Amino acid sequence: MTGAHVEQKNWHIVRQTVGYHRYDTARELELLNRIWDLQRLLTNHFGPQQKLVAKVRTGAKISKKYDLPATPFQRVLADTGTVARDVKARLKRENKPLNPAAIQRQVQALSAELLTLTTAKQAAKPRPATRAKSDDSTNQPRRAS
Repeated sequence: MTGAHVEQKNWHIVRQTVGYHRYDTARELELLNRIWDLQRLLTNHFGPQQKLVAKVRTGAKISKKYDLPATPFQRVLADTGTVARDVKARLKRENKPLNPAAIQRQVQALSAELLTLTTAKQAAKPRPATRAKSDDSTNQPRRAS
């Protein structure tokens, strides 16, 4: 997987959920771990994904074929041979009581708490030492030649 794909997936789940702030305290780590526990349930049980099944290059054109969207949970249950029955049974038990709307509300509440913690620890940013002159934007650029 190339770097662009990784960042695309990071944006989709990580960046949309907790943003781009720097999290470096024990309390923030605790909140992040709680968020990821809940986000894992949402992504794996309720987030359908399409898997690329074929990619064909014809000259400069690349044609891609995808399978039908399915959640990772559905893919595990549909698997024949690789996933043990006890794992499938455990996942079914885990899935049964889940309420995606309630989980999403919990994630949003924890993310809001995380944002409050992060913004509270940031000191006021110093003002720039030099300011633009009032006529800087009206001066036309001059050519050297």
